[in-house]
Amino acid sequence: MNKIITLVVIALLHFQPLKIFSQQVWSAGEVLEYDVSFIGIKLGTIKIETIKEDEFNGKPVYTAKSTMQSNPGIPFVSLFATFNTWMDRSMGFSYQFIGNTKTSDGWQYNKIDFDYDKKKITNRHWLNDSLITNDVFDATSKINDGCSLFFFARKYSDAKKTVKVPTFIDGKFLTTINFHGKREATQIDAIPYPVQTIFLDGKADWQGVYGLSGRFEGWFSDDDARIPIKAYVNVYVGKVLIELKKWKREGWKPPKA
Repeated sequence: MNKIITLVVIALLHFQPLKIFSQQVWSAGEVLEYDVSFIGIKLGTIKIETIKEDEFNGKPVYTAKSTMQSNPGIPFVSLFATFNTWMDRSMGFSYQFIGNTKTSDGWQYNKIDFDYDKKKITNRHWLNDSLITNDVFDATSKINDGCSLFFFARKYSDAKKTVKVPTFIDGKFLTTINFHGKREATQIDAIPYPVQTIFLDGKADWQGVYGLSGRFEGWFSDDDARIPIKAYVNVYVGKVLIELKKWKREGWKPPKA
């Protein structure tokens, strides 16, 4: 009996750091648009949309889509990509990811299936109509794709804990996120007053679209929505600024600092 009690206590302590501090992150139909810039030069835009509540193989999921597009006037950057995720409603892990990226050779299509019952991850790539990779990995834990990771960070932004998040980006990696719980006033061009935000930072041990990797910083609205207001990430050209430009979310107003 004592052993059982000890195991229960350990389990409770294990899950304690990731209390759900915000129940209102998800809002169907939310659209967030961001400008991406490098030393004042606009490189492109990112749009993130929550689609709907759905089911995936009988499991309740949220679906979301991210679109990245470079500025046509920038000669050394060329990017158009869309990423779709089917994530668990806990926002703690993903069931499927589908990405489409325009390359100089055509369209690259990527589909990742996370089969936790069979403990395997299937990662496939196509170039136009030709299958070019079909790799299988062991699913030793629940895991996020690059799109669902955005929502994981929002939900647990006030966790006051450093977390190593299993992440799949063409392989199994870890994303370290330091949820400091630190409140700061953040100013951006799209909002005429300082916004009350929660700061986090961390490190991506993987390489994503346009070389995204390494250290990152983010400021999230200090309210139930936990909307990312501003971020810095590292890509091929260097450290870039990602800043909220427009948004659509019923009833949301950026909290004043």
